[in-house]
Amino acid sequence: MSSAAEQEAVQEGRAPDGEAREGRATEGGVRERDAPGSGVREKRLPDGVLPAPLANGSRRPAPAVAVWPGAPTPLGARFRVGPDGVAGTNFALWAGGAEAVDLCLFDERDGVTHETRVPLTELTHEIWHGFVPGVLPGRRYGYRVHGRWDPWTGARWNPAKLLLDPYARAVDGDFSLPPEVYGHVRDWPQQQVADTVRDDRDSAPYVPKGVVVQDDDDWSDDHRPKTPWADSVIYELHVRGFTRLHPGIPEELRGTYAGLAHPAAIEHLVTLGVTAVELLPVHQFAHEDHLLRRGLKNYWGYNSIGYFAPHAGYAAAGTTGGQVGEFKRMVRALHAAGIEVILDVVYNHTAEAGELGPMLSLRGIDNRGYYRLQSDARRYADYTGCGNTLHVVQPHVLRLITDSLRYWVTEMGVDGFRFDLAAALARSMHDVDMLSPFLAVIAQDPVLRRVKLIAEPWDVGSGGYQVGAFPPLWTEWNDRYRNAVRDFWRGALPDVRDLGYRLSGSSDLYAWGGRRPYASVNFVTAHDGFTLRDLVSYERKHNEANGEGNRDGTDDNRAWNCGVEGETDEERVRALRRRQLRNLLTTLLLSTGVPMLVAGDEFGRTQRGSNNAYCQDNEISWIDWSLLEEPGWRALFDLTARLIALRHRHPVLRRRAFFSGRAHSVDGLRDLAWFTARGAEMTERDWYAPAGTLGMYLSGRDIPGRDARGAPVVDDSFLAVLHAGDRPTGFVLPGPPWARRYEVVVDTSAEEQGASPGVVHRAGATITVPARAVLLLRVVS
Repeated sequence: MSSAAEQEAVQEGRAPDGEAREGRATEGGVRERDAPGSGVREKRLPDGVLPAPLANGSRRPAPAVAVWPGAPTPLGARFRVGPDGVAGTNFALWAGGAEAVDLCLFDERDGVTHETRVPLTELTHEIWHGFVPGVLPGRRYGYRVHGRWDPWTGARWNPAKLLLDPYARAVDGDFSLPPEVYGHVRDWPQQQVADTVRDDRDSAPYVPKGVVVQDDDDWSDDHRPKTPWADSVIYELHVRGFTRLHPGIPEELRGTYAGLAHPAAIEHLVTLGVTAVELLPVHQFAHEDHLLRRGLKNYWGYNSIGYFAPHAGYAAAGTTGGQVGEFKRMVRALHAAGIEVILDVVYNHTAEAGELGPMLSLRGIDNRGYYRLQSDARRYADYTGCGNTLHVVQPHVLRLITDSLRYWVTEMGVDGFRFDLAAALARSMHDVDMLSPFLAVIAQDPVLRRVKLIAEPWDVGSGGYQVGAFPPLWTEWNDRYRNAVRDFWRGALPDVRDLGYRLSGSSDLYAWGGRRPYASVNFVTAHDGFTLRDLVSYERKHNEANGEGNRDGTDDNRAWNCGVEGETDEERVRALRRRQLRNLLTTLLLSTGVPMLVAGDEFGRTQRGSNNAYCQDNEISWIDWSLLEEPGWRALFDLTARLIALRHRHPVLRRRAFFSGRAHSVDGLRDLAWFTARGAEMTERDWYAPAGTLGMYLSGRDIPGRDARGAPVVDDSFLAVLHAGDRPTGFVLPGPPWARRYEVVVDTSAEEQGASPGVVHRAGATITVPARAVLLLRVVS
């Protein structure tokens, strides 16, 4: 055992003799090297692999409460009635390589937190379990897991650290990340080996605890909307940011699940006409150390640590289990309004980061079992850019993810998931594999294969870009749609070939294996990047508030500021920007596929030029609802709602099958046709020629499929004219068999030009399309 002075030095994060040393840890100790050639001496760290001492100096005392054998399933803490009708909680934790597991129960007495450690001695198939009588809902708990400390082989057990149950249904407290929550000495002078020096300080006072929750909801009074994919309009929002400043929501409910369930919030969604909300991460997450050091927090939430627990910071009902019921009530309220709930989920990595990250849960339970490690097992394989990657090929990791998904569907009522960096989940041992265990399990799961599944089809690893490659059950965020539409409206497309594919459902990407046009989730903006208003107001990112020297965030914005960087009082520029916003929204909502809007884009939300507001929990990210009181922004909202309503009314705008481009009748009318400004059908040469104008004809007479009663689906036919040029252009309206007359339904130049929908034009006439405008015309004969 090292001297008391040496123990104190290690806990303070310095070498025992006050000098900087290069160290290499061994099991239960550290090998410290003096100057080169001076030899090696071994100094053991305090307490070896034993648990940290209690306040009275004893170790692993006999439990003060009874523990019965219990059951290894289900995993987690489940309150139930045990033998002889005794109420209690069954605890079960997978910890494959552990030598021992202590259940730690916490209660408050006389204003002091008391910890009771209960050894779990039953071990079944690598699951440590026990039933503890008398443990009722609301009780806080965690685990201490014993094993070897040998980072060179990936073993990082440290029983001094209290660990969050991966299956915890609720979490009480927040992660503040002081040095005590790290398994290694975080501030060790030689940072290159700091992760090998074990820290034996108790982390329990500094980390959140799991909470036992009673599962007593059968959802018998809930009615899921079950909106078909082709009929869906997705609205991406942040629970806190959407409600934080809403004037119609009571102050005490703003920023919470209850706030999103409030009638004032739901009224906006219903009036707009969206069919689903896609919530930025609501799994319990932690804040990164580098943000906390700068006085910031993780706002977006892509740093999960509890895959079963609703994030406690969004709860008005308290954090000792009330957040679970509050989340369920929110889902019920949205369902009652006909709105589905899709969760943005982050199963590719956790908040424990790389080898220098904190020890919060999985790292201390079984580091080698949960994470992908490099051949040098000290290091993590990082396909996410966040320091670690979950090892989804491992059965217990796959079980954790699928158990979590099923829980959110069956017990929390959600309707689908958007998977962050989904390519990382589809990797087998190294490469992305569309026959990977994760995708195979999802495909056959009777619960999960029936909900909405959206992939962000890339990660940051080699071969990670997989747009168009996911199997038929999946839809995908289509960034090629985003890029083509942005480039067209800023005048940067060399021709209109790519735009044609994107407007008509991206058949070049998805017309295989039985996939449908709704495999493409079309979007122009997302949480990650400029807002729609900023897309037409800034060309350069302005992320200075993040404190990273404006180095963070992409430089590939494909934005055009209409001639002035940032906000301006010049009315000509402001009018042009509003027209560009109408053009972008109209293009999105007329395109085949599933449109996704970002909350606030429909009435001009701005982030002041930030394209990476992930750490801005303030007015930069929160929605400014006062914009709806300004006539110009209210008009944009009204147009968006009208376009969504138009989409809902007309099945030709939300097709369930790809266009064929072939004539289905003797008159030669095809289901899809493309026209130049001359009114002539486009030739192959036209597709390759520079052009800023494109006409798209959608026939409502040739819609494949039948309605619920077996009748043919018949709709109006439409001609959409998109003109990105900076001067007006003439456009010849195609004559028979396409149409004899056309009625203007949408004109994005109407605000400035004084035009209005309802004007009828004769086929063959040359109409004037104003600069930078979209016209949608309905065939009336």
